Amino acid sequence: MTSDLASSLWHDTCREQILAPQLTEEVTADLVVIGGGYTGCAAALKAAGLGADVRLIEAGSFGSGGSGRNVGLANAGLWLPPEDINAEIGEAAGRRLSDLLAGAPDMVYDLIETHQIACEPVRKGTLHCAHAPSGMKDLQRRFDQLSRIGAPVKLLDASEAQARVGSEQVFGALFDPRAGTVQPLAYARGLARAAAGAGAKVHAETPALSATRQQDIWDITTPNGRIRAKHMIVATNGYALPIEGLQTPAMIPVHYFQAATDPLPDRVRKAILPELEGCWDSALVMSSWRLDQEGRLIIGGMGALNHPGSGIHLGWLRRKLADLFPALADTPLRQTWFGRIAMTTEHLPKIQHLDGGYACFGYSGRGICPGTLFGTRMAEALLTGETSCLPVDSVASHSLPFAGLKQAYYETGATLTHLVKNRF
Repeated sequence: MTSDLASSLWHDTCREQILAPQLTEEVTADLVVIGGGYTGCAAALKAAGLGADVRLIEAGSFGSGGSGRNVGLANAGLWLPPEDINAEIGEAAGRRLSDLLAGAPDMVYDLIETHQIACEPVRKGTLHCAHAPSGMKDLQRRFDQLSRIGAPVKLLDASEAQARVGSEQVFGALFDPRAGTVQPLAYARGLARAAAGAGAKVHAETPALSATRQQDIWDITTPNGRIRAKHMIVATNGYALPIEGLQTPAMIPVHYFQAATDPLPDRVRKAILPELEGCWDSALVMSSWRLDQEGRLIIGGMGALNHPGSGIHLGWLRRKLADLFPALADTPLRQTWFGRIAMTTEHLPKIQHLDGGYACFGYSGRGICPGTLFGTRMAEALLTGETSCLPVDSVASHSLPFAGLKQAYYETGATLTHLVKNRF
């Protein structure tokens, strides 16, 4: 099994297309954006809307990194609850970040509506489910913290959660009505299309090979072209390729895999997630499940599928599916794929200051809404000079010692957990 995007359900059902020829000439621009996921495409869209001359380059196809392999949960907030964020960056900065992220789903769904992005948007909320009775302690803590900052969340008991999920294997849930689901690859490509429609010039199959700064101008070389721009945004996140002259963003690569069923029969479909929420659980090695527009169940968990332990992950996934929804015990899993999450030690995204630019990374599994917000705000800050609009203060540098060892730790832990879980 490879991480080829073409093996995913999202690739097969994406209705958004973007014409993005390779860059084959030398050009100038006000802003060059490197990376065609949520962050880069949102930045290009905002910059074009501000009247800037924008070049957006993507090494592969738009959304071919983490954006196109995402679960598709458009959440309000980060993985860290608000008071944990405050402990990391201070109360005032943390409260401001949480307030901005609370409105990020509005931003996403407004962009979808404004630009008519065909990405199966459903805004029926999400359910953070207790995987065991002990999981309610964590959900109670999150509920208390979110309630204190005015989030309209609701804590569901076991019977309420089981009715909402259609499974007896959840023991409560935290419901957030601000959130929803999208077809993640289609959302990324729709943002790219919207950016092009606003005047940005977009180029696929155009990796940045080198970046140098001379006399207040960035000089970016690609295999067949060159861009000279006053400002630059590097938005490659977990799929960064080496760029000569730039430090590759420091992050811990953590993998997440998913599989999809065929569209479920109506009699089964009506009993599973009847309100269409997206779900994930409170387990240390978490899993997720949701439905798409055609009634397919998409279920996944932590782990990569490009090593000998991939069979362990897939064996667990079939057991997990049978435990959650016994009616689906014999249902085939069709497309199977995985992607890379960029984590930081603090589970907080970083904006690294460059001379005349920014690099952004480390959403730690929350790419859709934070990526849209961060990309938009970085473009605004660069073009207006008002850095106070940034969601977090930029940092001069960022290091993450032993990232490779931490990656191995997470993958080994997920593999060992999946070896023994859901066997009885």
